[in-house]
Amino acid sequence: MSVAMAKTRDRLIEVARQLFARIGVENTTMNDIAMASEKGRRTLYTYFNNKAEIYNAVIESELNILYRSLENVACKDLPADEKLLEFIFTRLESIKDVVFRNGTLRADFFRDIWRVENVRKSFDLKEIAFIQKILEEGIKQDIFEIANPRSMAVVLHHAFKGLEVPYIRGIVRGGLTPVNGSQNDSMVNLLFNGIKK
Repeated sequence: MSVAMAKTRDRLIEVARQLFARIGVENTTMNDIAMASEKGRRTLYTYFNNKAEIYNAVIESELNILYRSLENVACKDLPADEKLLEFIFTRLESIKDVVFRNGTLRADFFRDIWRVENVRKSFDLKEIAFIQKILEEGIKQDIFEIANPRSMAVVLHHAFKGLEVPYIRGIVRGGLTPVNGSQNDSMVNLLFNGIKK
């Protein structure tokens, strides 16, 4: 895909995201997206066959933002325990930011979680690889005692995913935020300190 085509596609995705956030996915038509992007319907259909494809592209675009923030944490030169803790909070805050930035789309996120999950599959594999890398670093640094880093990465990944909706809704926020920089919080102990030596 040429640079110009990529820019056009990105523009269509961003316009769709804004419309979905403002008036909802169900209330947005292909014509709305074409008009708001100042592109013709023909151009829109060159890139996307239907609204479902655009919706999936919007989710992928949002997940790419999350991926980059997690990649930045995974590449930091920190002890593995500190890196994992930062990874947890960066992940939860980034997911919350993505959901809240998208207004009405937030309701669709909660209502249509299986559709979101389907788009997330490749992202989930990348995230598991990040977690595994951090765990393996922790084993080498003699910080973590884990028999199978891959399996533990999968378990942690699912634990983090399970906290997303309660965290976004503020149900567990206070229970996850370290008090005065302390890691003695019960949630952190459960998710994190249980794997430390």
